[in-house]
Amino acid sequence: MSQVTNVPYGDLEVGQKASYSKTVEEKDIQLFAALSGDHNPVHLDPEFAARSPYKERIAHGMFSGALISAAVACTMPGPGTIYLGQTMQFTRAVKLGDTLTVRLEILEKLPKFRVRIATRVYNQHDELVVDGEAEILAPRRQQTVELTQLPPISIG
Repeated sequence: MSQVTNVPYGDLEVGQKASYSKTVEEKDIQLFAALSGDHNPVHLDPEFAARSPYKERIAHGMFSGALISAAVACTMPGPGTIYLGQTMQFTRAVKLGDTLTVRLEILEKLPKFRVRIATRVYNQHDELVVDGEAEILAPRRQQTVELTQLPPISIG
């Protein structure tokens, strides 16, 4: 298990930044399809995807959204954060093997512990794949928590 300390509302500052990275693997695409119910063949069928504008399989757009959620929940502000809203513009396809980096930046502190955060996702070539903004409810006090280790998950 790993420990994570959140950043409470009072310690957040406009301009503060954090990042979170993950490489998109085959199991991620399959698990996301199973979880979401989105079985679009552009994500799962190589022959279908080869006839698409992308010429190969691509990750679900909302997979990038899920990584934004992970960054906000586990990096900044971290545990105890509650999502209030999220906008996203998908600017480039994400392919299997891409390493995605979510870059967060505090844009504005609002009343009642609310915070606006820029949520941008870049691939390994530093190309923007998702441009967005979140509004969250930040934790009120600092706490350190143990992140739950998930059991091994197999596919098939």
